[in-house]
Amino acid sequence: MVGKRSGEPHPCDVQATFCATLVDEWSRSGVTHAVISPGSRSTPMAIALAERDDIDIHIVHDERVAGFLALGLGLSDTAALLLCTSGTAAANFFPAVVEAQMSDIPMVVLTADRPPELRGVGAPQTIDQQDLYGPHVRWFHEAEVANGEATNDWRPLAQQALLQSKNGPVQINLAFREPLLGTSQELPPAITPLTHVLENQNCPVPEALTQAKGVVLVGGRSGVSADDVRALRTATGWPLIADPLSGFRHLDGVVNAAESILRHAPFAHEHLPDAVIRIGRPSTSKTLAQWTDLAVAEGATLVQVGGPGVIDPGRNIAARCSIADIIDCCRRVRPDPTWTLSWESANGVADQAILATLDKFEETGELTEPGVARLVADHLPATVELVVSSSMPVRDHEWFGGSSARAHANRGANGIDGVISTALGLALGRGSAAVLIGDLAFVHDSNALAGLAARTTDLRILVVDNDGGGIFSFLPQAAALATKRFEQLFGTPHGTDVVALAAAHGLPAIDVGTADQLVDQLVQPGPWVARIKSTRSRNVEVHALLHAAVAGVLG
Repeated sequence: MVGKRSGEPHPCDVQATFCATLVDEWSRSGVTHAVISPGSRSTPMAIALAERDDIDIHIVHDERVAGFLALGLGLSDTAALLLCTSGTAAANFFPAVVEAQMSDIPMVVLTADRPPELRGVGAPQTIDQQDLYGPHVRWFHEAEVANGEATNDWRPLAQQALLQSKNGPVQINLAFREPLLGTSQELPPAITPLTHVLENQNCPVPEALTQAKGVVLVGGRSGVSADDVRALRTATGWPLIADPLSGFRHLDGVVNAAESILRHAPFAHEHLPDAVIRIGRPSTSKTLAQWTDLAVAEGATLVQVGGPGVIDPGRNIAARCSIADIIDCCRRVRPDPTWTLSWESANGVADQAILATLDKFEETGELTEPGVARLVADHLPATVELVVSSSMPVRDHEWFGGSSARAHANRGANGIDGVISTALGLALGRGSAAVLIGDLAFVHDSNALAGLAARTTDLRILVVDNDGGGIFSFLPQAAALATKRFEQLFGTPHGTDVVALAAAHGLPAIDVGTADQLVDQLVQPGPWVARIKSTRSRNVEVHALLHAAVAGVLG
């Protein structure tokens, strides 16, 4: 038993003061949200957070949901605090931590732990939590049981954690002894904020960027502004192939039908560039990635600007440069007007072909999956943020969403876990959000619906329901395997009634069957769930018809 000498504060009060100091420092540094999964061992930190009026706390019972909710809050570029008790609770944060690391999303993970004397001796609810997430966090700190003689270290610890989280998740493992309830005493005085300088990893800009024929690829998590992209466009005159995750689809010169255009082999081969500038993360499109690889193989120079993690699977990047240096270099480009015009012309006729084909479906009363993506892009209010799930929704939004398409997506690890939770975090941070999600991803993250009705958060959930893994129907396995085997291993129908599941959580839930119904629903504040029924086989046919329509107008 740990006691105290006369005149010293009780150890449980020291723990309480330690936690209150960390929270005070985080608040001073701009943290406004904390996500707490309930538990006993985390009591000192949970109390410290709950007693702050300037930090909104969000109680989430499922730790995996909590992790992705914190991820969604981090999309506002300030880390959310994420707290759990000891044991496997911390392991359930793992998928969200991985996504945050691979997408450069700030997050401070606070894992409560038992003190050293209760580790490795069979104490209940205890696992090895030291450096639990390994290379998937930017920084780890083992915080020993709070010591009243180390108060000068507490505020620097809080600041260091927040600084290290600027570009990804960090973990602080917090050891607490019983009794866990204490009273915070006077906090250590405030200190001057710590600063650090990021290493400059920019390379000299290759001379190849002064070539007349180039393209600019703009993806998510780029770290550049719209003004930067406009300046680059002005300097080069090159076409911009912008992913909806970039938020720049609305800019002049954007090619928004690149997927269908580059599937047309004659156009793709005749329009191989001499130079490619890629800003941010690579696009979802495999067609675009393969075309870029072919261009590099044919001698094009690929230069990277920003972007999270390791994003060069083909080992194609010639240099990593700053956007300012590239703009300065590209002022020497003498644009070839025929090059740019050919891209703009192809994009114009391709987009019109896509719209005309979607209109024909809607005229017959058919609401297709690509049609849903286009309607959401065109009619979701500008004040509502959008999250699209991995697999088909993110692809349909990119391929057929048009110039209005803009979204967030968990494309670091490209998983389907935590999509609703991420959107909920974004809604809590930004005021309102919608999520376009498939039925498998919806069921996978259905615990995020727990308590959603009581939160009265404006979250609008659109579920495209084809009863299974729709994306697998586009893979060779669909044609190569017998139908029964394919359905068993890949189609994986689950039979869940999406509307009934939402209603069981007290949420308004409806079926939407026409374009007009969907447009009307999009403007209704949430929370609500709307299901759009589809079939996987018909979805494959619709995609083929859309790409064929583009090929037909390109000739």
